[in-house]
Amino acid sequence: MAKNKRSSSPIVFSTDLDFIRRQAAQEEVSLPELAPQQQVLRLWLERGKGGKEATVIRGFVGSQEALEELARWLKNKCAVGGSAKNGEIILQGNHRDRVMVLLQERGYKNIKKAGG
Repeated sequence: MAKNKRSSSPIVFSTDLDFIRRQAAQEEVSLPELAPQQQVLRLWLERGKGGKEATVIRGFVGSQEALEELARWLKNKCAVGGSAKNGEIILQGNHRDRVMVLLQERGYKNIKKAGG
């Protein structure tokens, strides 16, 4: 039997258009985008099912579009698959050394390996 997920809002339904617009505006709050020199990124190595490795980049502060653009660039340079979601970039395989060099070339200064 599935558990019901409850929302943090006590309101179930509203026909007030201003309320709907305010709710949408609150959900679309974007993070301020930091310059690459101010970013603090950590490169993690995680192992999944079957011992498969993935390089995970955490700590990016910025818009979802900027995160996806950086992920696309890294995936292209490393010639691997991956994704960008929840403020993380996931690359298939162990590419921490290569990603560290690529990010430094792009202007990111505070990069460290963590975990794995």
